[in-house]
Amino acid sequence: MVFLQLFIEFFQIGLFAVGGGPATIPFLMDLADKYDWYTRADVANMLAVSESTPGPIGVNMATYAGYNAAGFLGGIVATCSLVLPSLIVIVIVARMLQSFSENKYVKSAFWTIRPAVTGLIATAVVGLIQTAIFTASDGSFQFPAVPVIMCLAFFGCMQIKKLQKLHPIVWLAAGAALGLLLKL
Repeated sequence: MVFLQLFIEFFQIGLFAVGGGPATIPFLMDLADKYDWYTRADVANMLAVSESTPGPIGVNMATYAGYNAAGFLGGIVATCSLVLPSLIVIVIVARMLQSFSENKYVKSAFWTIRPAVTGLIATAVVGLIQTAIFTASDGSFQFPAVPVIMCLAFFGCMQIKKLQKLHPIVWLAAGAALGLLLKL
């Protein structure tokens, strides 16, 4: 039963999350509320890991959720069902692309999909901000003292000319180290 649930849920995400990994985030947050496969905090953590490692966000999260729900096979089912709609659409589009590429209805459809994708990504950003900054580990509201201090420190450092020239990897490593220190 869990394999069927994984397949259906991640197939739907793959079908409707037009726009890539960031567009899957609202759907993944919704699944966190619906099932006990992972939490909203897990989505925020996975997003941080996915942004700093190779691999798409949605695929990483599908594999994680599937593995949590049903082990290795669950990870495979969730991941395959997430990418299956894209594979089907790509095969269909590739076969018809030449004949429909200049069709005014096809152009209009793609033109109207853009704002929907923008809305999905904006929803993801708002949800992640709420989870990452304003939610404590127990799910209650917290004042965002640490993120505020970190932002002030970052913008203060940007005023020093030598620090502006540091490579972004240095900033990523410093942020990760500070996050680890604050968690200890």
